[in-house]
Amino acid sequence: MNFFEHQDRATQNTFYLIGLFGVAIATMIFLLYGAILFIWTEQLTWQPELFAIVALSTIACIGSGSLYKLIQLRAGGKVVAEDLGGTLVNPMTDNAAEQRLLNIVEEISIASGVPVPAVYILHQEQGINAFAAGFTPSDAVIGVTRGCIETLDRDELQGVIAHEFSHILNGDMRLNLRLIGVLQGILIIYLLGRTLLRVTDSSGRSSSSNNKRNGILLTGLAMLAIGGIGFICGRLIKSAVSRQREFLADASAVQFTRNPQGIGNALRKIGGHGTTSEIRTPKAEEASHLFFQEAVETKHWFFGQGKGIFSSFANAFSTHPPIEERIRRVEGSIAKVSSFKGQTPRSVSRSSTDDRVAGFTGASSPKPPAKKLSVSPERVVAGVGTTSPKHLQQVQRFLAQLPEAVRTATRNPNGARAIVYGLLLDTDAAICDRQRRLLQKSESAEILEILETLQPHLGKLDPRTRLPLVDLIIPALRQLSKEQFARFFQQVKKLIQADQRQTLSEYAVLLVLRQRLSSYFFKKPPDQIVQFTQMNQIWPDCITVLSALAKVGQESPDAIALAFRSGLFRLPGASKQTLPKEPVNCSLTEVGKSLKRLELATPKLKQAVVDACAYTVLMDQKVTLEEAELLRAIVISLNCPIPPFLDAPA
Repeated sequence: MNFFEHQDRATQNTFYLIGLFGVAIATMIFLLYGAILFIWTEQLTWQPELFAIVALSTIACIGSGSLYKLIQLRAGGKVVAEDLGGTLVNPMTDNAAEQRLLNIVEEISIASGVPVPAVYILHQEQGINAFAAGFTPSDAVIGVTRGCIETLDRDELQGVIAHEFSHILNGDMRLNLRLIGVLQGILIIYLLGRTLLRVTDSSGRSSSSNNKRNGILLTGLAMLAIGGIGFICGRLIKSAVSRQREFLADASAVQFTRNPQGIGNALRKIGGHGTTSEIRTPKAEEASHLFFQEAVETKHWFFGQGKGIFSSFANAFSTHPPIEERIRRVEGSIAKVSSFKGQTPRSVSRSSTDDRVAGFTGASSPKPPAKKLSVSPERVVAGVGTTSPKHLQQVQRFLAQLPEAVRTATRNPNGARAIVYGLLLDTDAAICDRQRRLLQKSESAEILEILETLQPHLGKLDPRTRLPLVDLIIPALRQLSKEQFARFFQQVKKLIQADQRQTLSEYAVLLVLRQRLSSYFFKKPPDQIVQFTQMNQIWPDCITVLSALAKVGQESPDAIALAFRSGLFRLPGASKQTLPKEPVNCSLTEVGKSLKRLELATPKLKQAVVDACAYTVLMDQKVTLEEAELLRAIVISLNCPIPPFLDAPA
């Protein structure tokens, strides 16, 4: 399946989860009704009013518990990481293991086209484990245990991180957070039962009648038992939803790195590690399905390491497949990977000794950019939500050739702002002077000083590194306050408008910054509802975006009209729509508004829009770097991760 099909599958799994949740609630309602009927009445007959009271009370308790937890989780993955005892890694850390981890996360993020997530370390956890958490890529975090970064070598750690990025790309994170919220509600019944037992125990010497006290005691015991059944149902739900997706994430990690031994050896080390993958914090159970490997041991629930029926029963409660099966499947792909151009499997990563703040050393510089990139429209759609060893190699070369001053600046907010300003400074001396005067009026002396230091380096960078460099500085820009970000974004707009025109590269940078940061500072609902399910609902927006793209790279009216209609006829149902004979006139502001609406379409519709945009720009399969950047920025603005385009034949 491609990225869009995975998103649809994640939506289907959500409905599957809701169905299982409903069955669990219904079971608990009937059990509670039966218990109360037996304890408090003498007639074991059907009583609709009592059943309604029990049902409504149970639904209210479970619903309020789930709603409370989901509200807590609205801030995204960082809430989960902090609850588990995670500490945010300082981007300027001088710890070699932490720096190696940051570099791996940055490499895979940029290569796969997702925002670089915040990275947390669970310092108190010596087991080998990791997780990805968040509602969207914009609020995602990567968490790893101390044992993970201290025990695994670079190839193994890269395999684990690539596995977690698969969960980000495939839409698993949102479902995982919903599971935490939903299952928290089921536990409310258990907690209420425990509370009743405590209240009954503390009121043992009160004047209450023994019958009433015994009734409350039995009710508490019943709720405790039924809550325990709810806990077991929750475990089964997590296990049913989680296990198969782990195989997919393992396969994706191999695809990313072309190194089955990396993730295979990581799994093997977990199997032979003293503390395995167990997470000790009390919060581990509710987040157990997020982790790379089993975070809470279940086999001891069923007579230790029993065999036969006990082992099978224990596996049913496991959130991950057996580690031996995962290793067998991963290493079974070696033959396929080995056939790649006749090469043996190898990692695209480098030795951990090369992981310093300044990036890698000793790597060759990228080739000078070609005037035209050879990219097919089909390749654009297929590339969304994926990455490859070639992309990782390209990103590593990019990081290797970054001057140390630029690499250091990407790690702090002032340096990150200076980099954006430097990318937007015009090559025309008069316009550049005007832009500098704008900055001097409103920016601090520190940022201006950093800009002066960086500008000679930025001017020499390969033009292909513009958008990857923007992605690299996103974590630093997220450290700004909401007010600082608003001022920064206004400053960016002023620099772009300084020459009374907007280039393709400037607009691409603006689109990426807006998509990566606006949703972070001006929070969208984490479960943003899809508003458009039919093509006719977004047809005017498609015309606006395709009209703008048709004028990119085309000069004659006939060529513009041909490019426009090439994209338009890729849209499903185009033959049933009223087709304009030529592109409409539209401003970039109107294009931006249309892109915001298209972001709310279903994954299937987004796939059609991306396909149409690709055919409009890449009609002749030859595109300039600026056109490719704009196309990629538009795909990103639809909240679709897309890796950088490669200078290679389709």
